[in-house]
Amino acid sequence: MASLKYYLLFDHVKIHNANAISSPLTYGFPAISGFLGAIHALNRKIESDDPIYLDGVLIACHDCDVQVYRPNNYADYTFRLTRNPLAKNGDTRSIIEEGRVHLDVSLIVEVKIEDRETLDDVNDQEKFINQIRQKLYQQRIAGGQVIEIESVGLYSASESLDDLTQALLPAFVLVEAQQDLQEITAELQQKDPNATALDALVETAMLHHHPQEKDQWQTTSVKQGRGWLVPIPLGYQAISPLFDAGMVEHARSNEHPTQFVECIYGLGKWVFPLRLQDNLSQAFWRYKCSELQSNDADIYIINQD
Repeated sequence: MASLKYYLLFDHVKIHNANAISSPLTYGFPAISGFLGAIHALNRKIESDDPIYLDGVLIACHDCDVQVYRPNNYADYTFRLTRNPLAKNGDTRSIIEEGRVHLDVSLIVEVKIEDRETLDDVNDQEKFINQIRQKLYQQRIAGGQVIEIESVGLYSASESLDDLTQALLPAFVLVEAQQDLQEITAELQQKDPNATALDALVETAMLHHHPQEKDQWQTTSVKQGRGWLVPIPLGYQAISPLFDAGMVEHARSNEHPTQFVECIYGLGKWVFPLRLQDNLSQAFWRYKCSELQSNDADIYIINQD
């Protein structure tokens, strides 16, 4: 059985035109599945005589530049879209373009190995790092192009994580805020017993303006004192049976089974790495899939358990 032996640090990965629409209800930073999917694809490209597995992923953001436009302070934001070539008859092509974001992120990936002696040699480690770096340049992350990787490093899992924490600075690490979501939901239910966790997620995106004396206003938010909270998509819930391959017309692939799903939402928090110095190992996102037994059990979710 493979065990955790190393941490692989991709420091300052600059991504151009990543997908800024993370779910039907959220936009800005790409979905977590975009990063885990990229690392999963990278894992399948590893060339090694011994099994090497890339597992959990820690996501730290240095810069997030959403490509939006706002004509004035009172207008809504709109995405800055590109002008695509016209069709042969001069009409505008029917292309629905996605929202885009330029990113500067650092990713820490768990490296699990079955043979404990794999990558013990310094030369093997250097070859592995160079291979991984080159292959990451050749693929996309969250739909965006990797245009620069400042450095790639391999850290022993048996040593302290302090060096990794320092390497992430300055940045903010995305962690799950399940406790905050439960507390906000409980507060809303004191006012309205019918309030749900979805109401709590909407509340985190709201500002309340209260009139005071002498034309003064007080602005409050449920996030005050709780840190930098953000609603995030965490996976998918099945809303239909699992159809055999080829049964669903116009499916993306006729070679695999098809199932209709809806998005699962949760609450995330951006945290400064030094606040996670003792809990950095708990900030890794991983896949979790239920057994396909019934519609209620068909869940594909990403969490930090």
